[in-house]
Amino acid sequence: MAAKSWIFLCPSDLVNASARLLHIGQKHGMIHLAMNEISPQQHAIALSLGSNVGDRLAYLRKAKEALRPYMMIEACSHAYETVSSYAGDQPLFLNAALCGTTAFDPKGLLYTIKDIEIELGRLPTFHYGPRVIDIDIIFFDDIVMQSRHLTIPHALMTERSFVLKPLSDICPQRLHPTLGKTVQALWEALPKEDRITCIDTL
Repeated sequence: MAAKSWIFLCPSDLVNASARLLHIGQKHGMIHLAMNEISPQQHAIALSLGSNVGDRLAYLRKAKEALRPYMMIEACSHAYETVSSYAGDQPLFLNAALCGTTAFDPKGLLYTIKDIEIELGRLPTFHYGPRVIDIDIIFFDDIVMQSRHLTIPHALMTERSFVLKPLSDICPQRLHPTLGKTVQALWEALPKEDRITCIDTL
């Protein structure tokens, strides 16, 4: 009789495994589950979206719709046109933000976001180079963490008008967990040298 082998998973691994099955199943039209059927524990998140290739607004809207199975979207900012903050010789960006809840842990959310970016057509480029879509995790509950691939809150959010302005639309009173300042206060503290123009609703 063959020996049995056992694999032990922690609860967060089980949640992420269930969510990954949902991701694969929905991609192939096999599974139709609401996000709150995966896990009773929901986490408050804020995401930043950006695009500067092709139909930028369409890519932001596609990203929002692609995220819906994996987060309960509670608020969407306007879309803002901004110049590149780090590599200037490229097309203007459109940026927006989403707030909501998810059953993923930070790692599971990151992996799903990366899959969505690839599915929407994102290709490798130089650092801060042009991209059809970029999705960043800004806040995840009040977690403070730093790893090789993920820092929460986002390490550069306090210097980015293209992150703070959209966030101030939808969660102005959300506190930065280490600075103790609201999103609105962080936005107001930035020098208003960068051009940022409201273009449309998301």
